[in-house]
Amino acid sequence: MTAKPPMPGFDSLIVHFDRALRTVAGGHRAQRASPAGGMAEGALDADARAQAAALMRVNHVGEVCAQALYEGQALTARAPENRRALAQAALEEQDHLVWSAERIAELGGRLSLLNPLWYAGALTMGAAAGALGDRWSLAFFAETERQVEAHLAGHLERLPPEDRKTRAVVEAMREDEARHRESAIALGAAELPEPVKRGMRAMAKVMTALAFRV
Repeated sequence: MTAKPPMPGFDSLIVHFDRALRTVAGGHRAQRASPAGGMAEGALDADARAQAAALMRVNHVGEVCAQALYEGQALTARAPENRRALAQAALEEQDHLVWSAERIAELGGRLSLLNPLWYAGALTMGAAAGALGDRWSLAFFAETERQVEAHLAGHLERLPPEDRKTRAVVEAMREDEARHRESAIALGAAELPEPVKRGMRAMAKVMTALAFRV
């Protein structure tokens, strides 16, 4: 018989709500120092700085969504080890959230104005994925991380070589995403059907196009 996810108590819901506020309002603190810390700023013109800030805004939105996805999936996960894996990934990706915001500020950019909307949508998706069962929730987790890896690799190609600070942050984020994907597979993630993967890529394209500008 398949175990049902535990019903969250009132205290647990308060914790989840607090995490949501911290994610959207920028209240998290990084557990690890930024990979760009101590690096000298590259010689970037105004256009290059604006481009890098917009790319990092997209990455920051991705991390807002990641926090919401993990929260939603953890709420509906059955196995304790899966909840722990999601919690660990969320903790590490809080660092990404902080690093991205710091780099955007250094570049003179701003965060997305739609962050509350991104969070709400991703939380709903995460809870729905978790409700399908742990194997499918982990499959969604693994595929999300795989697509984020590819997305970050594309950003590295678009960033100028002299922007070493932004590149250092993006490279560290990509390494974490790869490790999280491998963790999900090791825990027994199923393989998502190709139409679902294509749908996820299509939604990601819409999100990145909006986040780049808004």
